[in-house]
Parts: sequence; structure tokens; C-alpha cells
Amino acid sequence: MSTSATPANIPAGLADLTVPLDDLTQYHRNPRTGDLAAIKDSLTTNGQYRAIVVNRGTLTGRLNEILAGNHTFKAAAELGWDGIAATFVDVDDEAAARIVVVDNRTSDLAGYDEKLLADILADLPDLDGTGYDQHALDELLDDDSLPDRLELPTDGAGTGERATVDYLQWGYLQWSTTRVRITADEVEALSRIYERFVDDTNSDLGFGWHVLQQPHKESDAA
Repeated sequence: MSTSATPANIPAGLADLTVPLDDLTQYHRNPRTGDLAAIKDSLTTNGQYRAIVVNRGTLTGRLNEILAGNHTFKAAAELGWDGIAATFVDVDDEAAARIVVVDNRTSDLAGYDEKLLADILADLPDLDGTGYDQHALDELLDDDSLPDRLELPTDGAGTGERATVDYLQWGYLQWSTTRVRITADEVEALSRIYERFVDDTNSDLGFGWHVLQQPHKESDAA
């Protein structure tokens, strides 16, 4: 049964699966807790990209009970959606319970290639609708292995050659054995400080000491 959900919420490929929210009920014993704020953010940014799973209930006596997607349903309701895309099964109590449990458990058992995840997130223009914020991304980047060296645009000596140094590393500033974590915003500020330092000294020698030991004002990074 179709409802008046907007295409921005439910894409055309799922539109024929749309049913009114009022026709559905949540699973009566759902052990899963969900982050409704993150799900609402995803629905707002991405729309509904996969259907929830509903049991018709002719074998359980509980009609149109949601087996997979209970928190998506709740988030859509809180956002004021009229309907939601759903696929239907018709199973008994035992099978319904198994579906609920395995849907949650397979998510728990899954893992990540954290380097690839960090790369994907870092390539996005923003983190809206991903469930991640900048702090979480910074932690992923910090946990990733660091490259040995970072190429800089100049050697600071007017030779035209690119400088390669070992005290500037992705996610960190390092001088000797001192390593300091830096965020994406600080990387940009650091780049501006570096350019000013090279302009002032005509060299990048001593830059690590300069950054780690000298106080800097906002105007230094402007």
C-alpha cells in the first residue's frame, strides 16, 4: 500500500514498498538499543536506502510486527514521516525471534578495515549522515599507522627541489622523540605556519623545534 512519503525520504526504487507507519507495530521483545539521533540524521541526509522487514503475523497473532528496522521505524516516526518502505515475511514465533536476533548479531560480529574507513570518511566533504563526527574521525586517523615521511612543497633553499622530512606526519607533529596529535583543522593551521616560517627564514631547518617550543597566536596561522 503506497502512502504520501516524499521522494527525498524514500527513493523511487523503494517507493512501491511504502506502507503507512500507522499500520506497523514494533517487535514486542526487541533486545536491541539504537542511537535514534544518528538514525534520524542518516534518514534526513540519505533518505531510506533499505527496506525494513515486517512479519505479517498470521502465524503469531501480532499483525505487521517489525522484525528488522525497529529503530529506523521509530526515527522515521519522530521525523514525522507518513510511511516507510518495508518487505514482508510471514513466519511463526520461533522464526521471528531468530530473525530479530540474527539481524542484530551479524551487525555486532562485523568489523572494519579502519584505514579504509578513515580514508572514505576523510574523502567526504562533510560527515553529515554518516554517524561519525570529527572527533571519531580523528581517533580513527590517530589509530592508523603513520607514513614514514611526508613530502613538503619546497626544500626551503631555493633549489626547486621538494623537501622530505620526518617530523611532519599525517595526524601528528613530531620532533625528535616528541609526538603531538593534531586534528584536520590544526593541519591546515600548521601548513600556514610552515609557509610563513620558510618565507621568514628561507629554510625549513628548525621548523619542528619552532612549532613545538614557541608559542603561536592565531595571527601566525592566518
